[in-house]
Amino acid sequence: MWTVVYIAPTMRLAERLKQILAAEGFMVNLRAVELDENGRGSVEVQVPEGEAEEANEVITQHLGQLG
Repeated sequence: MWTVVYIAPTMRLAERLKQILAAEGFMVNLRAVELDENGRGSVEVQVPEGEAEEANEVITQHLGQLG
């Protein structure tokens, strides 16, 4: 089962987080909840339930570096 580990405000940030998590070996799924034509809105970053805690740690480590 997929678990939401982060809700990104843009598709661009969600894609960047997906790249980071995938590079660390996580399976990642993105689910657009509400997006406008510019890719802004809510995008869920999801990982398998058993990997959620670890993925959350990776996201926390990298969020300050993303811009």
